[in-house]
Amino acid sequence: MPTNVTPLSQRTPQLGVGQLLEGLKPSFRFSEVSFDSYIPDPAHPSQEKAVTALREFAATAGRKPAAGGFWGKLFGRGAAGAQEPAGIYLDGGFGVGKTHLLASLYHAVEGQRAFGTFVEYTNLVGALSFRRTVDVLSDYTLVCIDEFELDDPGDTVLMSRLMRELADAGVKLAATSNTLPGSLGEGRFAAADFQREIQVLADQFTVIKVDGEDYRHRGLPEAPAPLSSGELEDFAAEHYPEAAIAVDDFGPLCERMTSVHPSRYRQLVDDVDVLVLKDVETIEAQALALRFVVLADRLYDQDVKIVASGVPFDKLFTEEMMSGGYMKKYHRTVSRLTALARAGQMGEETL
Repeated sequence: MPTNVTPLSQRTPQLGVGQLLEGLKPSFRFSEVSFDSYIPDPAHPSQEKAVTALREFAATAGRKPAAGGFWGKLFGRGAAGAQEPAGIYLDGGFGVGKTHLLASLYHAVEGQRAFGTFVEYTNLVGALSFRRTVDVLSDYTLVCIDEFELDDPGDTVLMSRLMRELADAGVKLAATSNTLPGSLGEGRFAAADFQREIQVLADQFTVIKVDGEDYRHRGLPEAPAPLSSGELEDFAAEHYPEAAIAVDDFGPLCERMTSVHPSRYRQLVDDVDVLVLKDVETIEAQALALRFVVLADRLYDQDVKIVASGVPFDKLFTEEMMSGGYMKKYHRTVSRLTALARAGQMGEETL
């Protein structure tokens, strides 16, 4: 028999500093990936080149930077005198396997490593203070930042300083994003006023382009048709008889999300195998939409199947949102939720 667990809308997850640090590792979905398990698309040679570059980069982790000021610290030098970048930055569209590659790098490197989303690092600074965060992470061999994006001026100044000081301490950096480093923040705030900070960020990384199609949507571009609200629970119980099922109405879930900090969304979806989501509606408020982006990432990380009614997930955000400054975030969210809904309602495997 399936087990009905506490609805997400009724959960109040707590998260201490120790848990934040312990949580800086690849999620269940990426806990055992490797460079060997990443299958490059022959139609896009940049994918194979990215694997090669990351393998070479992994071999540099743990080396101490050369002396000689900021640039000497930022770039160590090998035996032949060639520059070795402190950071590597995977730029590409959603669904091309950037997170798989980043997690593979994490697993390939020995020593103390951290792996988290951009928001998890900003949350860590909020919990520890900036100086304490630098002190803690400076002892790490590698810091991986998934889905690097700048949403506001505060994040820009904060991450510019953090990346510079970690590179200064000899920490290797790796990041993924849908946006080139020099273009971070465009369309979201007055990025032109923060070009110095953005350029400092860009200078930390060598950019590796990863081209390709969204593997979740290769030949499967449409979200599945929603079910009727009355049949959702019976459908989930019939198809997932051994699962832990959370049943939520979309409205109350959105209300709960506004009162729970996004840093706790990973705990919000703990112990859930299947999410039954009733009466999904198009989100019109930008602040809630951005929180839903984080929730979708956590659901995808934990491979939580979704069974839903209401509007299909390709209508979750307004047309203005899907073409605005955060469009890449929203497209990624639609892609991931579509994959989880197809898994939940059509039995397809999520990759």
